[in-house]
Amino acid sequence: MPKQAAAIPFRQTPEGLEVCLIRRRGSEKWAIPKGFIDPGHTAREAALIEAFEEAGLEGRIVGRSVGTYEYRKWSRRLTVAVYLMEVLTEHRSWDEMRLRERKWQPLEKAGRLLARHPIGAFWNHIRERLTA
Repeated sequence: MPKQAAAIPFRQTPEGLEVCLIRRRGSEKWAIPKGFIDPGHTAREAALIEAFEEAGLEGRIVGRSVGTYEYRKWSRRLTVAVYLMEVLTEHRSWDEMRLRERKWQPLEKAGRLLARHPIGAFWNHIRERLTA
């Protein structure tokens, strides 16, 4: 059972598909919105909540999870379920905007920026799902 959920926010533009990445201010590492699944929420709901809190984005989950990954935090191994999220609303301000910045990237550049992130291991699968 995953303890956390993450969203890969995306949108279609005239120039092509874009993915929204986030990072802590002052960090060089780009990531995706992720957080714990609170009691009473599903993993899908948690992914939507995290995208709203960390990136100021609202939307809908598209399809099943695109995969899971594990990482260590606080001497625990945590499993993260990853979902695709079609963005319907982008807010100018959001809960964590003082802590995090967001940036829209073309699909291929997002893949390069996330190459060292745990989802880099299954980015080809994610790209296939996004372009299907």
